[in-house]
Amino acid sequence: MRFSPPQPLTPTPAQLGEGPAWNTSQSLLHWVDIHAGHLHTFNPRSGEDEKQELGISLGCAAPRQKGGFLLGLRDGIAALAPDSVSAQYLAQPEPHLPGNRFNDGKCDPAGRFLAGTMDNAEKEATGSLYSYSPTGEIKTLLTGIRISNGITWSPDYKTLYYIDTPTFEIAAFDYDLQTGEIANRRVAVSIPPALGFPDGMTADKQGRLWVGMWGGAAITIWQPQTGQLLEKIELPAKNVTACAFGGENGSDLYITSARIGLGAEDLTAYPASGLLFRVQTDVEGLPTFPFAG
Repeated sequence: MRFSPPQPLTPTPAQLGEGPAWNTSQSLLHWVDIHAGHLHTFNPRSGEDEKQELGISLGCAAPRQKGGFLLGLRDGIAALAPDSVSAQYLAQPEPHLPGNRFNDGKCDPAGRFLAGTMDNAEKEATGSLYSYSPTGEIKTLLTGIRISNGITWSPDYKTLYYIDTPTFEIAAFDYDLQTGEIANRRVAVSIPPALGFPDGMTADKQGRLWVGMWGGAAITIWQPQTGQLLEKIELPAKNVTACAFGGENGSDLYITSARIGLGAEDLTAYPASGLLFRVQTDVEGLPTFPFAG
């Protein structure tokens, strides 16, 4: 595999940049600044990064086939219509857990929205992983999650990979694309803590897993069949949060990062923390799937 040096794309750092999602129909890159409640859209043709303020914590945003977005907000799943300034709630599965918020999420190849919740204080295992279908049905796939993070699939879509960050594991599940059900949990990758905390994740068309390393200043690339670390892409940002493939050939890797919680010493060592980056590769990644409802 070949990689270009990481290219910073944004002039102003985010506090908690996350959730890159490539909009294939518009050739745009969407990403979020979670606690600020900002939905960003980066245009690779012009280099401009536009920001929409939603006024509420925003864990993730998935493009919809009909335009607009499906959002994982602080307290529920919502739809944001094109050119709208306010979102419409579709599901609020945790009214009994006011300390929780939605975090990472994305759509499967059938157009379902998978998104997980977490304790905003990052202490209790009160989070869950949900699946919201295009017909409006919500299912609970997992419970007892502490920090729900990376989600991706194998190239044949028969395996779901998932990260609960404090476990230092990438879990694998059998995935039924027709029903959206999961089964047969096992550990695909055990990550040495010295590399940092595993955060957001994507996959390429060869089935390798690309993982943002919080505190590790890198993207790590893993072979899930063997659990082997294949490559490491170092970045000038300490808290690397997530990545997604995009661009004309699906080979540009877009990477988000965070500035939150870093002291003066870390910011001196990693001054680009919080920026959006692009790394050009010779690998074709899995696409960002849109929501079908």
